[in-house]
Amino acid sequence: MAHAVYLGLGTNLGDKEHNLRIAIDRIGEKVGAVVRRSSFLVTEPWGFCSDNTFVNAVIMAETQLSPIEVLHATQQIERDMGRTMKSVGGEYHDRVIDIDILLYDDIILETEELTIPHPLMYERDFVMTPLREIMAKKE
Repeated sequence: MAHAVYLGLGTNLGDKEHNLRIAIDRIGEKVGAVVRRSSFLVTEPWGFCSDNTFVNAVIMAETQLSPIEVLHATQQIERDMGRTMKSVGGEYHDRVIDIDILLYDDIILETEELTIPHPLMYERDFVMTPLREIMAKKE
């Protein structure tokens, strides 16, 4: 049975739209078929100061992977694309790509490694705007 996983993507370094397209392609290869994709949204940095604007998007993929397997796959994609530092303790940095698990089916999960739904998504317009866009799309 396929599970619906919603992923938030963001980038503020390099060719941003290209970064998102590459990440989406790799998610399709490593996580599962990308069924929906939001528009790309240009936003200001959130939680830190940077001269670089972000380009954000949300996608929905159908996956056979468990939530933890999705996390590990997306973290590997981030590393493969050149992301060297994860945000820790509310300290954010410029990044080539950031992939967050927003929702996975309708589960609620809270472990040291992963929390679903994403605990900060409701505070972030750059997540909620594209998420609403793709949730409104018909199958």
